[in-house]
Amino acid sequence: MNYLITGATGQIGSGVVKCLLERGERPRVFVRDAEKARARYGDRVDIITGDLADAKSLAAALRGIDALLLINVGHEIEARDEAAARAAKAAGVKHLVKLSSMDAQQNAGTGAWHARGESAIRVSGIAFTFVQPGGFMSNALGWAASIKAEGVVRSPTGDGRIAFIHPDDIVAVTTLALTTQKYEGEMLPISGPEALSYAEMTEKIGAAAGKPVKFEPISEEQERQQMTKEDEPPEIIEAHISIYRAIREGRLARVTDNVNRVVGRKPIRFEQWAQENAAAFC
Repeated sequence: MNYLITGATGQIGSGVVKCLLERGERPRVFVRDAEKARARYGDRVDIITGDLADAKSLAAALRGIDALLLINVGHEIEARDEAAARAAKAAGVKHLVKLSSMDAQQNAGTGAWHARGESAIRVSGIAFTFVQPGGFMSNALGWAASIKAEGVVRSPTGDGRIAFIHPDDIVAVTTLALTTQKYEGEMLPISGPEALSYAEMTEKIGAAAGKPVKFEPISEEQERQQMTKEDEPPEIIEAHISIYRAIREGRLARVTDNVNRVVGRKPIRFEQWAQENAAAFC
């Protein structure tokens, strides 16, 4: 099998590439920055430089490929997913695995963009698998600055819960979806083992870091003002607010057994992730 990995220098893409290398594969990576990819992988991968929005470079990257891992972010997800699916179908790619989001099922936040991307892939007629993780545990690294400076996490999520998932579990499921046809035509919503509130996750981070950390609920407007101050684009701000609202309303608290079903083990707990990353909060 010949594999093409997009987003190959990001958190999940690089994890999948590492897994493929450990299997003895030589994947092809499609990246904007060849030097960054070369620094990470040396000569163990084939590097194609380009962008999902560039039809010519995309066609070159897909030539001779059997399975494509499509990792795509931002408000242009739909257009880029559509272009990638059409190009992959034309190139004879047998299977497309999209890293989507469980939020797509609620049409919340960036999940709305992923939902439209999934629809475009379905319309293309290519065989697909949609891996739909919930929120990444690593998103909690965004709390590090306020924890270090003030010992506090602020969010408009209230008492709502979400089953954050460890990036290693996302990588494991995605790699197996890519390297087998077992999950063709399926959506694989994946989560951590339990849904936790932000207050509960804050407490677990404090325990791992050995310091008191508190959760402070704020309003959506306070969050919007803070993100505006940080010069976040309006579409990103509204996507985040939508996700926080969905969490607060209990719409993203779903826990699934798909990590266990696909990988054959229970998903990693938030406590372990907090211990692994405790130094980031000190």
